[in-house]
Amino acid sequence: MVMKNVKKQFRKIPYLFLCMLLSCVTVYAQNKVTVKGVVLDSKGETIIGANITLKGNNSIGTITDMDGNFVIFVPDNNSVLLVSYIGMKTKEVRVAGNKLLKVALEDDSEQLDEVVVVGYGQQKKASVVGAITQTSGKVLERAGGVADIGSALTGNLPGVVTTSSTGMPGEEDPKIVIRGVSSWNSSDPLILVDGIERPMNSVDISSVQSISVLKDASATAVYGVKGANGVILITTKRGNEGKAQIEVGASMTAKVVSKLPRSLNSADALYVRNQAIENELGLSPESWGKITPADIMDKYRNPSSLEEAERYPDVDWQKELFKDYAMAYNTNVNISGGTKFVKYFAAIDFQHEGDLFREWDNNRGYQAGYGYNRINVRSNLDFQLTKTTTLKANIAGSHGLKKSPFNVSDDSFGASQLWQAAYSAPSDCFLPQYSDGSWGYYPQDSQGAPNSVVNLALSGIEKKTTTRINTDFTLEQDLGFFLKGLKASATISWDNVFVEAGRGIDDLYHDTQLKWINPDTGEVQYKQSTDSNNNFDFQEGIKWTTSGGSMADWATQRNLFYQAQLNWAGKFGDHSVSAMGVFNRTERAMGSEFTNYREDWAFRTTYNYADRYFVEYNGAYNGSEKFSPDNRFAFFNSGALGWMISEEKFFTPVKKYIDMLKLRYSYGEIGDDNVSTRWLYVTQWSYAEATANGNNGVGMMGPNEENSPYVWFREKSVGNPDVHWEKAIKQNLGIDYSLFGGLIAGSLEFFHEKRSDILVSGGSRSVPSYFGATAPTANLGKVRTKGYELEMRLNKMFNNGLRLWGNFNMTHAENKVLQYDDAQLLPGYQKTAGYAIGQDHSYISNGYANTWDEVIGMTSHNTNDNQKLPGQYVIVDFNGDGVIDTNDNAPYGYTGTPQNTYNATLGFEYKGFSAFVQFYGVNNVSRYVAFNSLNGNLDTVFDEGTYWTKDNTGADAPMPRWNSTPSYYEGSRFHYDGSYIRLKNAEIAYTFTDGWIKKLGLSNLKLYLNGNNLWVWSRMPDDRESNFAGTGLASQGAYPTLRRFNLGVKFNL
Repeated sequence: MVMKNVKKQFRKIPYLFLCMLLSCVTVYAQNKVTVKGVVLDSKGETIIGANITLKGNNSIGTITDMDGNFVIFVPDNNSVLLVSYIGMKTKEVRVAGNKLLKVALEDDSEQLDEVVVVGYGQQKKASVVGAITQTSGKVLERAGGVADIGSALTGNLPGVVTTSSTGMPGEEDPKIVIRGVSSWNSSDPLILVDGIERPMNSVDISSVQSISVLKDASATAVYGVKGANGVILITTKRGNEGKAQIEVGASMTAKVVSKLPRSLNSADALYVRNQAIENELGLSPESWGKITPADIMDKYRNPSSLEEAERYPDVDWQKELFKDYAMAYNTNVNISGGTKFVKYFAAIDFQHEGDLFREWDNNRGYQAGYGYNRINVRSNLDFQLTKTTTLKANIAGSHGLKKSPFNVSDDSFGASQLWQAAYSAPSDCFLPQYSDGSWGYYPQDSQGAPNSVVNLALSGIEKKTTTRINTDFTLEQDLGFFLKGLKASATISWDNVFVEAGRGIDDLYHDTQLKWINPDTGEVQYKQSTDSNNNFDFQEGIKWTTSGGSMADWATQRNLFYQAQLNWAGKFGDHSVSAMGVFNRTERAMGSEFTNYREDWAFRTTYNYADRYFVEYNGAYNGSEKFSPDNRFAFFNSGALGWMISEEKFFTPVKKYIDMLKLRYSYGEIGDDNVSTRWLYVTQWSYAEATANGNNGVGMMGPNEENSPYVWFREKSVGNPDVHWEKAIKQNLGIDYSLFGGLIAGSLEFFHEKRSDILVSGGSRSVPSYFGATAPTANLGKVRTKGYELEMRLNKMFNNGLRLWGNFNMTHAENKVLQYDDAQLLPGYQKTAGYAIGQDHSYISNGYANTWDEVIGMTSHNTNDNQKLPGQYVIVDFNGDGVIDTNDNAPYGYTGTPQNTYNATLGFEYKGFSAFVQFYGVNNVSRYVAFNSLNGNLDTVFDEGTYWTKDNTGADAPMPRWNSTPSYYEGSRFHYDGSYIRLKNAEIAYTFTDGWIKKLGLSNLKLYLNGNNLWVWSRMPDDRESNFAGTGLASQGAYPTLRRFNLGVKFNL
């Protein structure tokens, strides 16, 4: 009853919120003041499209018309307007009773607000010639209730592709690739936080100032081998000189299960089973005994008593396992400010993620399940030690506590048994818990039909803590007294990660009473009849113990990074030149392993003539311990050209329509050593000796495989002294544009990458099985990647203060393996070469065999050929050899990474109101999701539409089988088109800036209601975008993905 009241109150929140928003319109309308004016440039000419906004509230604004005039409505005569235009200095104008303003803007050659974060520095956006895209922390904060940066990035940056697979608390980070996959070893981008390699989840969203993504060789070359797959630069906020600014945010999020596979109820599933048995009686006459009479099926639908309900169960496992919703909470506080001597930014963020699993009373005194709490803290300090010397000290840390079942890893089969029932358990086998307190089970197949409720309820509790401490110090010295424009900096950082695991309640291997009621006879069968220790009657008891936990040495990380950098920039008339050189070294280790070393020397030079012509050249000299001394170091370089066409004199006639048009091209070579194995050039040996129990596995000899008394050595893996760097040659052609005074802006990119000498690991080599050891890793692969990106941004302000904006982007990226170590006798269509990395394969179905004549005419199957029946798929004899076998497994569909991604974000701002919606979609992607009905003689029947019968030969799926065992039965129907369109984010908000807000001492207050993953259209049976979470098998499921409804508040002091 309490929960029902809570739900009712929670449903009222959106309506109360809307009432507050509507009431604000009336209050605002009573106090507005009309201000008119004209905006001129330094020559006295009117400016078309200049922006006029109210200081402190960007949602109130307008733009000048064709004559440079504007009209704006402001709260009172004390209001201050901000007038700005591209290439000119922003000017503050106080209304002060003036109803007709004349504003003259001055040229701003530096354009300080047009700065882009690039590798080891910043550049003016106009001078950037590499493929770089950037977004702000405020954009990320719009993602409704999302706590991780990776998920918030989805759709906001062209070329960045994210795929999610789980909604498990603390484990929701998606996989990220930039411009597709170009190597089978790894396509993970390099992630840098304030210039240092750190995981993305080490930063909370509220501390992010900006995120830049570097995509082509020119942009990433200075990072050498680490940037071969692209670079994501996360810049955190810093303080500015002035009084303290305090920003507070809080939100609460309701999480619900997004989408899970649908299955039929018990009666309907038994009806389909009857049809399947009737269809195969000719092959399996004994199956007739499993026909369920209609009156028994009615008992599943409408049991007349508790006894019948327990004997003939109809369980909705998704409802039994998962709550209607779970809650998440976030609170953050940021403080920034400074003096001439020190500037500061400090932040604290707390995140709580609740569990979707229902809580069941296990009579053992604890509640098992999942959960996650994390606290992040950060302090960024800038000390102005002298006029030319600055010391930056960044100290950040996080402490995360994850609750989960005891000693169960997230990707194990044991974990899958905790949610498996929601995906594939039959509804007619047993109840989760019977009226006498016993838990249900199915003795014939307890793994195929698990009781996930009891598996979770008795799984114990493990609390795993991850503590991260990041410190870095940068000393910056202006050497202008020695050479004008010369600057130097030195950075050193220490990062440590400590993981404690095993703390909690250990309830492993403590049996409970399980029972099953045979629906045919009503007989009750208990699993535990006697205690295995004393043969007395089974007594459950409370036998769990507490575990104090221990440090997980294998997960402990120690990272040392140090760097020295020299920069110079000079301007000679219209000629601007800059140069940068950097050296850095990384020492990284986990657990007890030897330290990993990496060393990079890099430089960048740029030339700019009159902001019209741009040239850039980059180089990096990289070293990796994975290669022999002869191949350890290599030099990679890149170059780029840019032409600001809109600055040419011949462009003047059209400049009133096209504000900016820029053409750029880059070409370069980058190396990569991203394979997990170390010391590839060294032959490695293994040894073993006889032990007390004889379990050595190596020292066997004699006719009876007796254990040898000697220590045995063998060559385990063969080294390759010639192994060397992968090489990626990247090209990029880009066009940047801005039209009609900034109304429309965007870019168009074409990219091409040819990666050669890709490392093929020994386990993937084509060698005979009798080779006797792991083959050497070798540079035998080549891959070509190509594609394009489109981006268009809209920004329109009307005289009444309404602002409309939009962001549209699309990415296409495809790859093809040109060379691989394929077996020579393998059919061409089954080789890796010639197809995309991760190309899906399937036995291709070509309709149904609807009659016995068509069955007889089918190509012979190499196994179970006598199990064919009408209603099954006709499998294509792909190689035409007259038999269906493994050689007919052919390329089908696409890979698991989408070739195309689309994003459309639309929003408006009007007098404090703001709202937006974001749609995101992908296509040209495949996903294998095998949910077989009646699999393993279990009565699970999935909702696949209609099933084949002789009267319905155009059905959606073939009739399931019960006892017969045909081969190649599923055809290609489980190789789903992984395309989808989803309403990724939506928000409605109101920002208060005057009246009672000022009386409270606040500068503004924003109330918002937003959501994430609110709607999805897809052909897939669930809402997972990939299978990488859990065991990797879609049929075994994963912690469900989520929809979020989020209510929040932000205010500034």
